[in-house]
Order: sequence, then C-alpha cells, then structure tokens
Amino acid sequence: MANSKFEYVRNFEQPDSLLLNTWIVVRIDGRAFTKMCAKYNFQKPNDRRALDLMNVAAKAVVTDLPEIIIAYGVSDEYSFVLHKTCNLFERRDSKLVSTIVSTFTANYVYSWSTCFPDTPLSFPLPTFDGRAVCYPSVQNLRDYLSWRQVDCHINNLYNTTFWSLVQLGGLDNKDAERTLAGTLAADKNEILFSRFNINYNNEPEIFKKGSVIFRDYELVDPESHSVSAEMDDLAEPVRQSKTQAEKDRKKRAKARVVLEHLDIIKDDFWDRRPWILSNKPGQGPKET
Repeated sequence: MANSKFEYVRNFEQPDSLLLNTWIVVRIDGRAFTKMCAKYNFQKPNDRRALDLMNVAAKAVVTDLPEIIIAYGVSDEYSFVLHKTCNLFERRDSKLVSTIVSTFTANYVYSWSTCFPDTPLSFPLPTFDGRAVCYPSVQNLRDYLSWRQVDCHINNLYNTTFWSLVQLGGLDNKDAERTLAGTLAADKNEILFSRFNINYNNEPEIFKKGSVIFRDYELVDPESHSVSAEMDDLAEPVRQSKTQAEKDRKKRAKARVVLEHLDIIKDDFWDRRPWILSNKPGQGPKET
C-alpha cells in the first residue's frame, strides 16, 4: 500500500486476536429463521431438505478451510472448531468469524436450488450471524460439543412429540404445550408410542444426534490408547519445521471430508479418531 497522508486512519483499527493456546469455536446461527421456516413452509418437526442444505454448506466450509478440525450442526446452527495451535489470520476474531460466516452463507444460497428444486429463493435472502468463543482445555471443548448434542436430543424429542400431538392427535398448539408441560423424556416417549405407535429410537439419527463433519482417516483401535485419559497431552503442539507443518496442512486438505450422525459425547468417537484432537493427519482409509 502506498504511503499517503490518509494512512493514519489505520491507527483506529483495534487488535482482536483471540487468546493463544485455546480451542476456537466459531458458531453460526440462522438469522430470523423462524420467519424463513414459515415463508418456505419447512416441514415440522424436521425438514430433511433444510438439514441437508445446512450440511452441504458446512461441508464446503470444512473443505475450504483445512484448519477446521471438526464441525457439528443441528437445526439452523453450526459450530466449527479450530485447533488450539491454529494461527489462521493470526487468530483475528473478525477475520475468522467473517470468513466462516460468509463462506457458509454463500454456499447455502448457491446450493439452495439443489435441495429445494421447486422452491426458488426470494428476498429477503437467508443470512447468518456468528461469534467466536475460546475454550482452554480439551475437556471444555468436548463439553461444549456434548452440550450442543444433548440440546439436539432434548429439542428433537420435544418437537417430535409436540408436532405428533398437533398433526396426528388433532390438538392445537396451546393444548399440545399444556399436555407436555412438566413431562420428562420417558413421558414423551410414552406419549409417542401409546398414542401414535411411534418408537422414538427408530427416528433418523440425523434428527436425534445432529450432524458431525470431519476428515476421514483409518480408524484407530481404542484399546491402543485412551484419549479420555490423555486428552490434553495428545493436543499439545508438536515442534515441527515449517516444511513439515505445510506438508501436514496439504494432507489435511486432500483428506476426504465426511458427514456422519454419531454420538460425540462418549469417548469412543474420540478414541477411534485421535487425529481430530492432535491435528496430525492419520493414515488414509484402507481400500475396500
């Protein structure tokens, strides 16, 4: 940039680098999506087309940014996790959030016609907001992701029961709310089964567990190590040359990005995929 008498205005920019040696979670949410669901007549309690569209956009973000180690999504939200050693954009909050939100939104709008071929988009177009939060330990990070997955289950069980009462049971919204007031999970399961012959356990996993996106390598035998016992040791930064670090980045960029609907609360998910927390590329999947 050429020097000029106007360049002093750069001094008004505020530093916004996120805390070093912490896990960064950039969480995005749909803006005014309640109105959007009504506008496009999204199916209740879950619209598979809408969830598939969220996943398409999120997968594009993870593919575009190899620094993202895992992403978790439910409904109109997605959480993207950057490793504690990540130095993308010098860890600047504004750059990380704006890049992820804009990349997600662009792919969401671009892919709309694929998931909703008979429903063209019109103004106002879908938009998303985002924020970045730092977590100091692996346990904090896993607790955050567990919180989101537990929320997915609680909300989906409630919504499935609520809309069954409305759509199949003939209740209006207020009566359905009164019926469910103070009920526990077991009560909701009983209502679904006894009144509508719905076994909640047979509901699609994407509705019950949400969606997980990560890079795929050969699974590790969980007996060979225990991530739960050495989580933070595993995630400690490894001394590497710039050349090796760049090689690892290229390996991550070439790895297959997969979408699954798995339990990420239990240790097994992490024990079998140590590369997620270590940020070291694993062995490629064996050819079948």
